[in-house]
Amino acid sequence: MEPLPKRRLTREETRQQTRDRLLAAAAELFAERGVSGTPVEQIAERAGFSRGAFYGNFDDKNDLVRELLLRRTQAELREVQAMAADAASFAEVLDRLRAWNRARAEHLTSWLSLRLELLLHALRNPELRGPLAEREELAQGAIGEGIRQELARRGVATPPADPASLALIAHALEDGLLIQRLLTPDRISAEVVVDAVELLLDSWAALGATPG
Repeated sequence: MEPLPKRRLTREETRQQTRDRLLAAAAELFAERGVSGTPVEQIAERAGFSRGAFYGNFDDKNDLVRELLLRRTQAELREVQAMAADAASFAEVLDRLRAWNRARAEHLTSWLSLRLELLLHALRNPELRGPLAEREELAQGAIGEGIRQELARRGVATPPADPASLALIAHALEDGLLIQRLLTPDRISAEVVVDAVELLLDSWAALGATPG
């Protein structure tokens, strides 16, 4: 039986593939050389396209950075939400998050380099601070909802502080812990972020359960 001929991609599908390859190439190069040290031509070349193909999909490098920030946030949120979707217990969620962090640890240098490069680029280019803030707010919103649900499951009707503030603490702590993990991997576990969040939740649940 002869194999079926491949379906011809639509123009929009072809354009999306081009954008995906440009974004993937940019992420690699930004982690290796920094955003400011990566010209548009190198991004296009790494992706296998011409300079014209880049400008056919993005207005400029900052436009690409905005898209990259959004996609990274959405991808990470989907991964974490999928881990919690069918978990039988919070302990199972934590086990899955620990496994996810162990897997991320294998690529932590490039992952964290890219995150910090995008942050630095946004600080140097004020027009990108809004998109970066939106990215952080999306992540903090998901964390805050998870904290609220877990404290409620533990019987804490009134959290010790606004869950949004607790989420900000947990989210900010992640960056600092990952930097320390990268610097001293022999001393700090790949699961350090999950361990810290579990400790915080235990503390917040105890505070919320304390009268007054």
